[in-house]
Amino acid sequence: MPDIKGISHIDLTVSDCERAAAWWQDVVGFTLVHRSRGETFETRALVHPSGVAVTVMTHDGTADTGAFDERRVGLDHLAFRVADRDELQRWATHLEAKGVAHSGIIDIGFGPTLVFRDPDNMQLEFYVHQNAEDMQVSEADSAEPQRVMREATQRITSEAES
Repeated sequence: MPDIKGISHIDLTVSDCERAAAWWQDVVGFTLVHRSRGETFETRALVHPSGVAVTVMTHDGTADTGAFDERRVGLDHLAFRVADRDELQRWATHLEAKGVAHSGIIDIGFGPTLVFRDPDNMQLEFYVHQNAEDMQVSEADSAEPQRVMREATQRITSEAES
């Protein structure tokens, strides 16, 4: 199987490109690195010090059908990995200081999570990866999912340590 190193970037269609870029900078700590205007769209590319890249874009034909709803086909949510529960607490405090509503730290069996939304109502999360042994794998009777989870956890751990 060919290797994947991680997610390269995500492009999000938003209702107001300028407003969204300012929010990502102010609330989540991204830096604006590029602005562009095509024939039918406008973009703002942003990069976080962690290396995560997000581009927000508005198309001339962007439908104004109301706020984002993860129950429609498409993106459900975007989650950012953080080191531990203490880091989640720092994010909760930061979001409160910025006036951004959030869930508080929750854990429904997948790991500690902090849920919040952007100005277009897109669901965003900060998430602490669990060890493979602690994760719920629905195909638990099979050794293959357990092996994949164990190797992914080892890769994540080694990247965090380097």
